[in-house]
Amino acid sequence: MTDAPDTLSGQVFAVAGSSRGIGAALVVRLAELGAAVVVNGRDRYVVEATVEAIRSSGGRAEPVVGSASDAAVAHALVRTAVESFGRLDGVANCAGIAEPPGSSVLSMDSEVFADVVASHLTSAFEVTRAAAPVLAEGGGGSIVLSGSAAALGIFGGSAYPAAKAGVTGLALAAAADLRHLGVRVNVVMPGARTRLSTGEDYHRHIDGLRDRGILDAGTHAAAADPAPAAYVTSTYAQLLSRMSAPITGEVFSAAGNFIGRYAPAELQLLAYADHVETPPMTLAQVGQAMAAVSGPEVVGRASADH
Repeated sequence: MTDAPDTLSGQVFAVAGSSRGIGAALVVRLAELGAAVVVNGRDRYVVEATVEAIRSSGGRAEPVVGSASDAAVAHALVRTAVESFGRLDGVANCAGIAEPPGSSVLSMDSEVFADVVASHLTSAFEVTRAAAPVLAEGGGGSIVLSGSAAALGIFGGSAYPAAKAGVTGLALAAAADLRHLGVRVNVVMPGARTRLSTGEDYHRHIDGLRDRGILDAGTHAAAADPAPAAYVTSTYAQLLSRMSAPITGEVFSAAGNFIGRYAPAELQLLAYADHVETPPMTLAQVGQAMAAVSGPEVVGRASADH
């Protein structure tokens, strides 16, 4: 079964970071489904080549060159959609760069950390900030941000997981802020074969995580042989489209033909006492409460060491 070529006819989307990888696969898919798209990337030649490929296949596309972490570029994405196609129905952020191979908090340079965070998190903020008021004024729309399971700490690193955790936090907060305006915000944590998930350095990195017990065997196997980027585009396209309303404030995982949902985080009660009637807890009381998570032998050893 295939989607009808007019599934998204009349809708207009801007995708930051869409000249390569998942973003490029997404704008091609959106155009194939009848939507008009704004294509973005930092390399003018690659952006224009992507636009030309879409146009030569009968699609509608316009280019915006530059980094979406630049507020002016993010606003240009939105403005180009409205001026060229008359409206904006949704935006997605697929922009991002990789950390240096094998980096961690022990080796990460401050300047590189800031660059990686800007590429992923600042771009997500600027795209959201630029699109939200236009979507609200138009009666609603959708914002889809790209997160990562790396935010859970299972892929090591430093700047990349920090930035992706920030993307999730931004999306959940924005979803709550914009819900009453009809603007939906969701996250996709994609798994796909891109420049960031191929090459000797990448495989050496995930092999090392597996050998250290950080990455389990199943996750390692999936990370070592991800499906092409085209496989995750349906999840992005569905969330961008009107068909996914009223879904908002959700975090989805998509890889190959797998789709998952991360349930909202829940607070687990470990201990409680009324502060009006009781004094502050002692370290021993806090340690006893934490033993339910880390185990009494770990807490005891930590207490003895410090």
